[in-house]
Amino acid sequence: MKKVVVVGAGPAGLMAAEVLSGAGVQVLLFDAMPSVGRKFLLAGKGGLNLTHSEAADPFASRYGPRRPQVEALFKWFDAGQVRTWAASLGIATFVGSSGRVFPAEMKAAPLLRAWLTRLRHPKNGPPVKFFMRHRWTGWHQAERSAPELDAASAATWLDFDTPQGPIQVQADAVVLALGGGSWVRLGSTGAWVPWLQAKGVEVAPLLPANCGFDVKSGWSPHFVSRFAGVPFKSVAIAFTDRQGQQFSRKGEFVATATGVEGSLIYAVSRWLRDDILACGSATFHLDLLPDMPCERVLAEVRHPRGSRSLSSHLKSRLHIEGIKAAILHELLSKAQMADPAQLAQAIKALPVTVTAARPLDEAISSAGGVLFEAMTGQLMLASLPGVFCAGEMLDWEAPTGGYLLTACLASGVCAGQGVLSYLKTR
Repeated sequence: MKKVVVVGAGPAGLMAAEVLSGAGVQVLLFDAMPSVGRKFLLAGKGGLNLTHSEAADPFASRYGPRRPQVEALFKWFDAGQVRTWAASLGIATFVGSSGRVFPAEMKAAPLLRAWLTRLRHPKNGPPVKFFMRHRWTGWHQAERSAPELDAASAATWLDFDTPQGPIQVQADAVVLALGGGSWVRLGSTGAWVPWLQAKGVEVAPLLPANCGFDVKSGWSPHFVSRFAGVPFKSVAIAFTDRQGQQFSRKGEFVATATGVEGSLIYAVSRWLRDDILACGSATFHLDLLPDMPCERVLAEVRHPRGSRSLSSHLKSRLHIEGIKAAILHELLSKAQMADPAQLAQAIKALPVTVTAARPLDEAISSAGGVLFEAMTGQLMLASLPGVFCAGEMLDWEAPTGGYLLTACLASGVCAGQGVLSYLKTR
């Protein structure tokens, strides 16, 4: 019986293990953490977002420059198949008002339990064997003691640190599903980067994705004390990057002690991050009243206010109060606040400059990773025959909304099928 080592017990690694086990391959699944799917479980605490129900073309567009490569993965496993797969585990799903797809129970744990039951007690094929608290530390120098090994055999001989001490494991093929560089406490450390680079694998630097940003010069102590953690609701963001690409969307985000974060910021984070890396800063425009035309805003600002204060006037005429009023005072001068035309323009397009992405470990996900150009179409490393990669350690990124998990699952299926094709040639 063929034996395959899978390193990483997140969604991509588990999916590769399922494909392989179902085909009669013995799978040994190793992970450094004490239990399986830790980031998956935490991501599902507020309601597990499995995938998205939108049509294939807009769905694929969410992957930006890596759309062609990720779209190729969906030929193996797409958003519709995610729901079918969940149903096969006994997990019903539904489409929310935003188009996102959730399990009926809104939790990750029941799905993970059913998945692990299938892997440990399959109807067909050998059970997957799990080895927790086994941290991969690189390739074993097998060629020193056995120089007759070919390159493929050497690449599939791995070292692990375990509670009982170091061990070496050799398999017929390997799937690496080690995650990116965010959420180190859950196992995604990025420690694998230099090990692959030392083997001639091209790896793009790991960068924060779906992340928050620090605003230029920081917020004032007064703003931080009153509004850190407070959301901006029913607003819109517009941004044009240095290459002329335009982003515009309505939604919500949150003020932090140092800047901004939240779903609307995450959606534009790739553009902001890349412009900061290229230019040192990026400026987006915040529309505080996206449902009101500019002419109406200007008319309301100019409306005679009598003895009322400007704050009372904005509150009564435009319902601008709280954090929306505070950010106007934070970013505009007294002269700008006193000029109706400038104030109205700022209400509809307030420039907010950010100068740094928050650290990688704070990000929801990471960009960068193993270049698709360094792999075959079935995700085998060109420089390491028999070694496949899957999941967030690949060089792609996507916004939240089910896109991250769908691509991780699809890459796991693709890598698993790639291993099966490879084993047929050995």
